Amino acid sequence: MPISARNQFEGTVRSIKGGAVMAEVVIDIGGGHEIVSLISASSVKRLKLKKGSRAVAVIKATEVIVSTDLAGDAVDD
Repeated sequence: MPISARNQFEGTVRSIKGGAVMAEVVIDIGGGHEIVSLISASSVKRLKLKKGSRAVAVIKATEVIVSTDLAGDAVDD
C-alpha cells in the first residue's frame, strides 16, 4: 500500500510489551537504532506482530519538541 509519508524505516520487531489496551512495540531498524511505538493491543493482533517479524515504522509528525535540559541539568537564567 503506497503512502505519502516519507519517513519509513524497515526493521524487525525486537519486543512487544502488551497491556490491556496499549502495547509497546520496539523495532530494530539496524545500525544500533530502534524505534519504539505505542499502539493499540488490537492493532498488534490485526497486524499479526510478533518478535522477529518484519515491520515498517512510518513517522508522520507535525511538531517536534526540543529541550535544552539535558540529563536533568539545571538551566540558569
